[in-house]
Amino acid sequence: MDMDDLLQLSEIERDALREVANIGAGHAATALSQMTGRTIMIDVPEVNIRHLEEVAEMLGPPDTVVAGILMHMMGDLTGRTMVVLPESSARSLCDILLGRQNDSTVSFSEMELSSLKETGNILSSAYLNALSDFMGMMLVPSVPSLVLDFAGAVLTSTYLSFGQERDVVFCVDTAFRVEGEVESLQGEFLLLPDVPSLQAILGAIAVE
Repeated sequence: MDMDDLLQLSEIERDALREVANIGAGHAATALSQMTGRTIMIDVPEVNIRHLEEVAEMLGPPDTVVAGILMHMMGDLTGRTMVVLPESSARSLCDILLGRQNDSTVSFSEMELSSLKETGNILSSAYLNALSDFMGMMLVPSVPSLVLDFAGAVLTSTYLSFGQERDVVFCVDTAFRVEGEVESLQGEFLLLPDVPSLQAILGAIAVE
């Protein structure tokens, strides 16, 4: 199975990936609810598998400002993860995490950046733990780093350091539904495995 074959997964195989993501989202929602004292649900409407150059298009025009929380995936599988939040969702999430009124966050100081890093850490760790259980392997996330930049820039090799052979991305739609809020907050969890890890994941979900 090569890179393009990955984009042709069967519905059963996609369901397996979606189930892993749903388990991770459930754990992340519990952790965020405990942290904020508010009920937070995380929906995973879809899991897409795309080439890296296509992911930026999902996030909007190249000049769309996003927050990207980047972590290395270490252990039995290696690669990188990134939680990507549109700027508006990142601001709203800061209001919720810091117990503020809506539309209070107008800039990202160290406090806001720290809150977003912790959210990215919780999300990535929960998704990786779910994948770890599914694969029967040990996966360890690194300390998160955060960038605020245009979507087109965040997903370039400047931050991801991925070559052409490692450009397949697992994209998990992530919608935060917060108690008392009318609209959900949108984001993406991206998993960028290196080539051996990609092959291992493919082998685990393969359906004969």
